[in-house]
Amino acid sequence: MPLKRTFFAAAAAFAALMASAGPAWVHPHVFAEARLDVVLTPDHQHVKSLRHLWRFDELFSSTVLMQFDKNSDLKLDDAELKDVADTIFSSLAEYDYFQLVTVDGKDVRMKAPSQIMTNFDNDQLIVLFESEPATPIKLSGTIDFGVYDPTFYTAIDFTEDANMTVDGLPSNCTQHVVRPDPDTAIAQNQKTLTDAFFNDPTGNDLSKIFATKLELQCKP
Repeated sequence: MPLKRTFFAAAAAFAALMASAGPAWVHPHVFAEARLDVVLTPDHQHVKSLRHLWRFDELFSSTVLMQFDKNSDLKLDDAELKDVADTIFSSLAEYDYFQLVTVDGKDVRMKAPSQIMTNFDNDQLIVLFESEPATPIKLSGTIDFGVYDPTFYTAIDFTEDANMTVDGLPSNCTQHVVRPDPDTAIAQNQKTLTDAFFNDPTGNDLSKIFATKLELQCKP
């Protein structure tokens, strides 16, 4: 089934049109710096929630301002910011809010966040939300957390390893940030990527192989 355009893809297309920059479908046209905090349960044995913060580039942020500034006062008031948040909330539901969570290589389903909050800081759109796993994630085996856009329209990345954190990790666990090399990832997944493209050239979720991840390794 073809992927529907997300809020970010639609806004990126609008920005490309306004700038006469050509097609917006070849590579990411929206960029954001991210922070991810993994919150553990009080007993430090399970993952309680993920706290996300995304700071978008000024070009995309200005596009959002143009689209949602209903009273044309060149700023977004509380009602307009809520409109942005509600639009993002509904647009990203189909994509699990761009979250990548796996245990021993198997996807973990996440609950929808109770709300998404938005703000503007230094002319940049800020998106914040917190989500919980549908079932508790025990700290055992290999657990990966990340952010990726399966439509390739949005590049959300962690510019520093320190922007992916988990406090209170028990002594039987270690953590490190994994940054896949694009060329290596493509070479290792060439057949899968080719098959996926020909089966559904409109999009797939294999962009996750390029995603920066916080990986926990926990011994029994």
